Amino acid sequence: MKRGSTLFLKLAVILMGIPVLAMCLFLLPQIANEANEAAERGSDLAFVVYGLLMVMYVSAVPFYIALYQSFNLVSYIDKSQAFSELSVIAITKIKICAIIISGLYVVALPFVFILAQVDDAPGLVIVGMIPIFASMVIAVFAAVLQRLLKEAIDIKEENDLIV
Repeated sequence: MKRGSTLFLKLAVILMGIPVLAMCLFLLPQIANEANEAAERGSDLAFVVYGLLMVMYVSAVPFYIALYQSFNLVSYIDKSQAFSELSVIAITKIKICAIIISGLYVVALPFVFILAQVDDAPGLVIVGMIPIFASMVIAVFAAVLQRLLKEAIDIKEENDLIV
């Protein structure tokens, strides 16, 4: 049962990375081509789109680092090393990656605001805030989990010294 659930989690982590990879390989270059064509027609809005695309590509790096650390964390659970310093380090890296992603999308928010003003779509700003809040929720959850895991490891080490 334990082996099956960790296998499912590993598969889920891998499946989470596939749509982002597909977006980076197919969708974002298509958007860049359309922005390039708009720039050739004299549109100044293309540089806003380039800024957003740059943030999206850069944010893929910490996303995949966090995904790799999640895969490592599931592997530690599989090897019965869930309550180890390695798990704490993996959760810390996930937290840092989530904070970086949130910061990148905070930087991108003015670009989203400019696009929302041009397209007269104020709801676009709210949609632009979703990655910020989602990654901050992940960062806070990882921080709480990190603290609890560290306390559990300390209690385990204390009990090992008593016995």
